[in-house]
Amino acid sequence: MDIKDLKNLIKIITENDITEFEMETAGEKVRIQRGRAPEVVSYALPQAQLMQPQVVAPPVHAAELQQPAHAASQAEPDQGTLTITSPIVGTLYRSPAPDAPPYVEIGQVVEKGQVLCIVEAMKLMNEIEAEVRCKIVRVCKENAQPVEYGDALFVVEPL
Repeated sequence: MDIKDLKNLIKIITENDITEFEMETAGEKVRIQRGRAPEVVSYALPQAQLMQPQVVAPPVHAAELQQPAHAASQAEPDQGTLTITSPIVGTLYRSPAPDAPPYVEIGQVVEKGQVLCIVEAMKLMNEIEAEVRCKIVRVCKENAQPVEYGDALFVVEPL
């Protein structure tokens, strides 16, 4: 293939908006590629194991190291209590619907696996469940309030 044929081939490919062309004839191989290779972008969704509630029962000084400063000041646990924290960033909902009663109230005894609240993150509703049978001692966040990773949601007393 001479240079004139090659120029004509490039012109045809450009006019027809073809991005890649390959041709092989007796002893000759021509490959024409236009533009850059497409950039692949991937996003990682939170894993299911990260959506489980975290139950923390450290002394007060250890809680300050494990939680953000604003979360530690909001819920300093008493002796014998556990703090259930938000496993993700999102919006807290204490009930399944705006007109429904809250999942739990102060003083209520909940069973292991019972839903305590929902944290919405990117239009995904993540149920926060009790990891142990316990009594709700304090509710640290109000309905429709934004929460961050590690924010205290509930203070509970294990039973």
